[in-house]
Amino acid sequence: MKLDFECDQGSAARAALGLIVLKADETIESEYRPLFDLEGVTLHHTRIESAPEVTPETLMQMKAQLTGSAALLPGETPLDVVAYACTSGATIIGSEAVAAAVNKVHPTAEVTNPARAVLAALDHLEVSRVGVVSPYVAEVSEAVCTLLKTGGFDPVTVGSFDQAEEAVVARISLNSVEQAICSVGENPEVEAVFASCTNLRTLNVIEACEDRLGKPVISSNLALAWHMMTLAGLPTAGKGPGRLFNA
Repeated sequence: MKLDFECDQGSAARAALGLIVLKADETIESEYRPLFDLEGVTLHHTRIESAPEVTPETLMQMKAQLTGSAALLPGETPLDVVAYACTSGATIIGSEAVAAAVNKVHPTAEVTNPARAVLAALDHLEVSRVGVVSPYVAEVSEAVCTLLKTGGFDPVTVGSFDQAEEAVVARISLNSVEQAICSVGENPEVEAVFASCTNLRTLNVIEACEDRLGKPVISSNLALAWHMMTLAGLPTAGKGPGRLFNA
């Protein structure tokens, strides 16, 4: 028996989004599940090979794999936005190079990453002096600070967990993250705090930290989600935690 059917716009009637996730990342998908539970919005995931240790050398190795990973995202419906979910990787590779690699297979998609998103978020919040919480070793943390400086922001206080292993970063407790953000943010010169790394759990403590500090707090995952929604033309007000989603 042949059954009749009709087609509609599918599950992406409002927006089709793609997310390139590191093989070593254990955090971003669970943090994004409630954020992107939106009517008519789909968030497709793919993975990219990544080393268990974070160094400038291992991060640069992902550059050659970006196009192949992006090609594994569905393409029947043109994607509105594709995000490469690695702060340090995008910082080392460069946002323009990331976009060029993704646009080879998704030519009409807007392309973002946490490095680009964080600069856009800080600009949106109208702050300039930033406290940085980094899980990375010194060389990678310095690259993130250089990114901020190049974008016109002043990293006045930097604190680091000094970890190279992704598996360790994914297991840093929420309490430790909250205490680190508040320790860095208590400097009166700091106008906002940025917690870097998509593998660092942050979303559940953003508002508690803002309440304690009286200042905006963003993270790689928070800024990237906000920027993806913004680029896709989706409303952001009240769709995520913290001041960024209400500014």
